[in-house]
Amino acid sequence: MKYLELSYLDVGLAAALIIINGVISIALGLKLGRLLLLASVRTILQLLLIGLVLESVFSLDKWYAVLGVLLVMTIIAGISAVGRTERRFRGAYIDSLIAVSCSSWIVAAYALLAIMRDIQPWYQPQYAIPLTGMILGNSLNGISLGMNRLTEQLATHRDQVEAMLTLGATRWEAARNSVRQAVHTGMIPIINAMMVVGIVSLPGMMTGQLLSGVSPLQAVRYQIVIMFLIATATALGTVGVVLLSYGRLFNADHQFLDTLISKTGNKGKGQ
Repeated sequence: MKYLELSYLDVGLAAALIIINGVISIALGLKLGRLLLLASVRTILQLLLIGLVLESVFSLDKWYAVLGVLLVMTIIAGISAVGRTERRFRGAYIDSLIAVSCSSWIVAAYALLAIMRDIQPWYQPQYAIPLTGMILGNSLNGISLGMNRLTEQLATHRDQVEAMLTLGATRWEAARNSVRQAVHTGMIPIINAMMVVGIVSLPGMMTGQLLSGVSPLQAVRYQIVIMFLIATATALGTVGVVLLSYGRLFNADHQFLDTLISKTGNKGKGQ
């Protein structure tokens, strides 16, 4: 099957569809016009920029170039995860960066060195960058949701938490329910996606492979691998950031440091 190349005219025709969103915004008085325009421009510029960067990295084909791109992607993911939360605390960015980097890089390394072990060298950019990018993007969502849920639970149930501590409960006993709900919230989206994948929707990677002429069954195998990698990274990242956050918000004397939590006014934007 021949691969169909898209021209800039084709891209322009697709971009013109955003006018429909603008019309809906105007008709319903949503006042999303400027935001839609900004989002559209950013989409085009960001993707064109990453396209140019990847062209250079692919042609260079050096391990340090690949790791450099992955490092930048990881840092942006860690920062973005905190940016989506409604409440923050000192050290939130560090916790997010640790969680997203450890979870995503460990899972990506397992994929490249164990599952896709026949790839030589292991850092081939056509595999390493998109694979890690998909893992990072989904891990980011789980981390953001988990962190946001934890701080929300602890802030809204502060009296209950402090009452338990006053009555002799340990910090873990007082925070356990909030931790459990935070991890649950962070993992639900990927579980829901796994429930309907292939039935309600065809994921991006599988769709891209099908459009490029790859055998449907081969594309399915890749997508199965990706889904399990994403699910694992999301679980590890969510648990990691929730436990790190818990460690910052409760000290060794079993005191709840609620004054560290501050409201940003960002009501889960992007979630």
